[in-house]
Amino acid sequence: MKGWRADTILFLLVAALVVGGALIFTSAALGLLARGATHISSVVFNHFLLGIGGGSALMVLMYAVDYRTWKTLAPYIFGAALIATALVFIPGLGFEHGGGRRWIDLGFATVQPGEFLKIAAIIAAAALFATLREETASWRGLAAFFGLLGLPGVLLVLQPDVGTLGIIAIAVFAIFLAAGARIRDIAVIFAGAIAVLGLLVLTPQYRYLYDRIETFVNPQAQNALVEGFQIRQSLIAIGSGGIAGRGFGQGVQKFTYLPEPMGDSIFAVLAEEMGFLGAVICIGLFLLLGIKGYSVAARAPDLFGGLLAVGVSTFLIGGAFINIAAMLGVIPLTGDPLPFMSQGGSAMLVSLTSAGILLNISKRKKA
Repeated sequence: MKGWRADTILFLLVAALVVGGALIFTSAALGLLARGATHISSVVFNHFLLGIGGGSALMVLMYAVDYRTWKTLAPYIFGAALIATALVFIPGLGFEHGGGRRWIDLGFATVQPGEFLKIAAIIAAAALFATLREETASWRGLAAFFGLLGLPGVLLVLQPDVGTLGIIAIAVFAIFLAAGARIRDIAVIFAGAIAVLGLLVLTPQYRYLYDRIETFVNPQAQNALVEGFQIRQSLIAIGSGGIAGRGFGQGVQKFTYLPEPMGDSIFAVLAEEMGFLGAVICIGLFLLLGIKGYSVAARAPDLFGGLLAVGVSTFLIGGAFINIAAMLGVIPLTGDPLPFMSQGGSAMLVSLTSAGILLNISKRKKA
């Protein structure tokens, strides 16, 4: 049918991020291999085979399936994602790593269901507010917003995984805003977010949140080998890259002190090896992806498609800029992955699935 063609620039932006991310991931993996990491083979398997391979297949599937199908299935998708996220608390199935109980061990691979909850919540929010329509600007809209975030909030706080909850809340808020939220509702949401964050920071179980905020406010006052270690090493890596970088594979920090070089610190590896120019290109690609995504939302043929595109675009670029800002010391460390680049088969699967949905909406856009 005439006009039913996906946005070529959008596809090329996603492809550039995935290919570029794969190269930087490979370089970072070599750093861990040199350190003598024994788990490297399983990590590479998860990232390339499950993440990029499986994610690419899902992106093609999402591109082929009419996005309006997800509106009907939204309650079931959201419910299944909530159940999967709750499974991490089952002994023998879920396991703990780095102070968080966020993964399910399938034997041949590990899965982080919280990642799938991100896209499930976005689909559910788009379907909900598209159904409410004019009522979004009434008290029903605000109640729907808090109701939708209630169960995910409880499950993610208990893990704890406040970073994932933050990404979900930002994406759902963007959908609510695009659907016609009132200024009063926005003020209530911001006040509620500050109150909840303040309560968590003051709770002993979430002491790490307080430490991260304190490190952000006054990094020099923190123990350089404990609370302030990651941000210090990240800034050293980024600063040593200079204008053009040390060269691909020539980064030093990944071989020595940089924590999680394949994970949330992968931007620091990129900046050290590709320099300021490479970092600007990376940020520019994400910025263009966001612009194209919101352009797709503005030209979507129906309200559900527009809201879904807003949620997906916000999730992808929001996650990217939160990760990059944390590595630059602009905001406290969150532990969130860099979309299309960081280690994690689950994160890559969800990122590429989201891109497929966005491409599907783009091929049905209004002229």
